[in-house]
Amino acid sequence: MKKISSLVFLLFLIIASAQGRRFFETGEAELVNSVEKINLNYVNELPFVKVTINGTQYNFLFDSGAPTVISHAVYNELHLKKKYTSKVKDSQKNKQEHIFTQLPEMLVDGIVFKNIGVVVMDLNSSELGCFNIDGILGANQMAKLFWRVNYSANSLEATRDLSNFKIDDYETVIPFDPQVQKTPFVEAKILDKNIKFTFDTGFTGRLNILESEYDAEKVKQAVETFGSTSVGAFGGGKPISGYIFRINELNLGNKSFSDEIVMTGSSNLIGNTFLKNHQFVMDWQNKKIYMKRLSNDPSKLESFGFGYRFINAKPMVAFVFKGGSLPLEIGDSIISINDVDLDHLNNKSACHYMVNRVEREYKTIEVKVKRAGNIMAFRLDKNEYLK
Repeated sequence: MKKISSLVFLLFLIIASAQGRRFFETGEAELVNSVEKINLNYVNELPFVKVTINGTQYNFLFDSGAPTVISHAVYNELHLKKKYTSKVKDSQKNKQEHIFTQLPEMLVDGIVFKNIGVVVMDLNSSELGCFNIDGILGANQMAKLFWRVNYSANSLEATRDLSNFKIDDYETVIPFDPQVQKTPFVEAKILDKNIKFTFDTGFTGRLNILESEYDAEKVKQAVETFGSTSVGAFGGGKPISGYIFRINELNLGNKSFSDEIVMTGSSNLIGNTFLKNHQFVMDWQNKKIYMKRLSNDPSKLESFGFGYRFINAKPMVAFVFKGGSLPLEIGDSIISINDVDLDHLNNKSACHYMVNRVEREYKTIEVKVKRAGNIMAFRLDKNEYLK
């Protein structure tokens, strides 16, 4: 089920230099057992793991769409040395200069990673800071091992020997092309086009394609949208026109998936709302992903017709469905939802409501907004689209 009321997070990072390619080949992994079971906490459509560095435990995002990252705080605490600096681009095409360094050792339950190349980033920027992330266990680190993931069971396992995962009954096999930081790019066919997607465990959405790949003549059902639908590592994207639409068929690897919902945006991505219906194994040695379907939940699009993000602890309408009778506009400041005061929040309470949306379990909501100095109240119903 796809519910559009908040923005999706996609922390996909792009590093294109030859220097980066060599940098992300470094490091090794040591296992105590043949298969290591790793703590995993799948919450708000994102997977988190606990790691230990120099005796201190940290919260890391398990993200195949990014390289391994540590916060500035961790970098300073460990007194690490800068290897070099380079520009990094996020999913919204925002660029920033970052430090690249090497982490001497990281413990992930029974796995010891040594000399892994990492990027140093500010992980408290925009809404990202609400997740209290100290770092990212990224694709260059994952590439050292085979990984089996099952979000529905909060299960994450790693091994050196693929045969330990018994993949014979995995019906879907997807070849991939690893990028500089080892992020897997897979090819899928949508709207009669072969499109390269990032297989991204840091993306909270389902399926995302570039707006330029959208073909209205081949789509029977679509909702036109405007605004910023997602937040990247360095902040939100610029407001743009887009579409959410239903497709008859998605060809991925050796399998076909029917009746999927796709959103246009700034990147081609396959994310956790799709992946959580499967158990999957990531294999960098043979450059393949194996998937076994666990559930057949139909994809639905339910929404009040808008999305909002918190800017300086203030909820602002950032995304709307077009062509209907929605009274909200981009830039409206949300004062309250169902009489819950959202106009006098500090950073902590803003994070609480960013993660735990007031409207999440309601079918009807009362919204008060401020626009050009005027206070307005609206009653909105949640509707199902693309039925």
